[in-house]
Amino acid sequence: MERVPWRWVAKGVGRMIQSRFTSRKSIDLMSHIRERDFRGMDLNLLVTLLVLLREKSVSKAAACLHLGQPAISGALSRLRALFKDELLVRSQGGMQPTPRALELQAALAPALELIQAVVSDTPVFDPATATRTFLLGLPDWVDIWLLSPLLAILHREAPGVRVAVVATDPFRVSDMLMREDMDLAVGAFAGGPSWQRQRPLCSMRFCCVHRPGVLRERARLTVKQYTELPHLLVSYRGAFQGTVDEALEKLGQERKVAYTSPRFSSLPRVLQQVPALATVPEVLAPVWERDFGLVSHRLPLDLPPFTVSIAHHATRDKDPALQWLCGVIESVASPSSRARHGADTAASPSPLKVPQRRS
Repeated sequence: MERVPWRWVAKGVGRMIQSRFTSRKSIDLMSHIRERDFRGMDLNLLVTLLVLLREKSVSKAAACLHLGQPAISGALSRLRALFKDELLVRSQGGMQPTPRALELQAALAPALELIQAVVSDTPVFDPATATRTFLLGLPDWVDIWLLSPLLAILHREAPGVRVAVVATDPFRVSDMLMREDMDLAVGAFAGGPSWQRQRPLCSMRFCCVHRPGVLRERARLTVKQYTELPHLLVSYRGAFQGTVDEALEKLGQERKVAYTSPRFSSLPRVLQQVPALATVPEVLAPVWERDFGLVSHRLPLDLPPFTVSIAHHATRDKDPALQWLCGVIESVASPSSRARHGADTAASPSPLKVPQRRS
């Protein structure tokens, strides 16, 4: 019979109590366990004791445990020394348990059943009954795009689940995941450490938005018009250049960036007042057209699409609740879902997947 280290059992019981019993008293109980009391303890001795008490026979217990009688006799000797009691005594009807043995049987049987459940059961997550809070890291443009349909699904399918959105960006996501400031992040991330798990959600392009009258709405936007007008730029580090400027430089052109902000959400109201252009992820255009009366154009530049991904720490690979949430986010970000929410206004995405950090 394989020996099970007691420290594994203690950790398993801790997880079991925290998951099955939510009272503060139960959690405090685990924090007061004295590990020294279990030094040298063999869980299999306790299993052997329960089998001996059930069978009331060394030979029958040996057969049940697929061990020899000498091994069971030796285990019984160690149990007697451990509990300072005979535990089982011989009589005319076979071996009979002592009062101390019956007390141990009543206490150990349910405890070992729970340990067995922790060791053998596969963790599951039932969204309909679960109570869980997720820390979700989103740049504000992803918040605008995904949060509303995501929360609608959670309200319907997981009423006990709560979401706390925390602001993040491509430059901070790894540090925030490492510090456990968030459970997962959604955005355009250019790689990361080996422990940072990323799964692609979709490919997306940029588009240009402005207030009506700045350009002729049905006319095609040209590079000349694009560079003559002032621009609003989202930059997480206050830079006045981004991906667009790199593409323009290859054409021998440059644009005039008049304003930078780390938040996309600040742009629409500025655009309502200022005759300027903003280059933003395509999913924002239909929202801003509807809510702020803005107009969108295709870019006059051949920018490759960027990849939107989910990122989380490798330690959460086996977290069934987090994996369920990732699946819900994937369904919300799918092209069919974007079309249902009126966000799919761009051409079919290119097979290229080049993450971009700022426009």
